Amino acid sequence: QVQLVESGGGLVQPGRSLRLSCAASGVIRSINVMGWYRQAPGKQRELVATITSAGSTNYADSVKGRFTISRDNAKNQVFLQMNSLKPEDTAAYYCNLVFIRSREAYWGQGTQVTVSS
Repeated sequence: QVQLVESGGGLVQPGRSLRLSCAASGVIRSINVMGWYRQAPGKQRELVATITSAGSTNYADSVKGRFTISRDNAKNQVFLQMNSLKPEDTAAYYCNLVFIRSREAYWGQGTQVTVSS
């Protein structure tokens, strides 16, 4: 069984930064994609950023140039550095892990990010 645990959310003023972390435990297959998604109240869950086990990254247009995704394969962790935060970044942020070959997908419980003055 795979478990994902996020941390690092909170309340921050516009223009400030936050760093989210996600730790995966269990049987982690080496070829995978880890990522961050977010869901604001009344909206659908949307992609924020993903990173493959080989290090290839993908970002939503709304966060390009402000957010950076990274990972530590040895520790099965993924991070999201969020700079220049805006009120529209307010959402619950979810960690995601997908095993490429089997297409198994796992989600964390979510961590709340609120950007407000």
